[in-house]
Amino acid sequence: MAEAPSRAWRITPLAAEHVHSLAECHIACWREAYRGLVPAHVLDAFDVDRRAEAWDRVRTAHPDSTHVAVVGDSVIGFASSGLSRDRAPVAPIELNALYVRAGWYGTGLADQLLAAAVDPDRPCSLWVFEDNPRAQAFYRKHGFALEGARKVEDFTVAMQVRMIRPARATR
Repeated sequence: MAEAPSRAWRITPLAAEHVHSLAECHIACWREAYRGLVPAHVLDAFDVDRRAEAWDRVRTAHPDSTHVAVVGDSVIGFASSGLSRDRAPVAPIELNALYVRAGWYGTGLADQLLAAAVDPDRPCSLWVFEDNPRAQAFYRKHGFALEGARKVEDFTVAMQVRMIRPARATR
């Protein structure tokens, strides 16, 4: 029987020492989650050094917008958020990315990363692949609902749908 992954991760804002491992994690997550949905040539073309450079630009331009989950020196998941990039925003904040390595699915890590990236008291939107029921179910569990907007994802021909979560009601 395979041993369950360690739950001894820590979640921290993205720092320079995490950038390369984050790039490796990001590429691995896309390959694990999207094989069969995203064309293989797109997944195979990702380059760790270029992805690391892109994440370093994000880290520099938007400090504290990205949180990573780390075990030892390895990034095993991450979440990134910021101001909505939509022309007509439906919420001020957008969850830009939330990924966890397949070995940590079901451990609660994604829940913790979402909480680190997006204040539940603020409205939030996100884009998710239309043909990704697992991710959509996860977001529904966290109060997101399909909003009706659709668009083609930038790197592929896959369709995305927008989900929104209203601000949590105050008591």
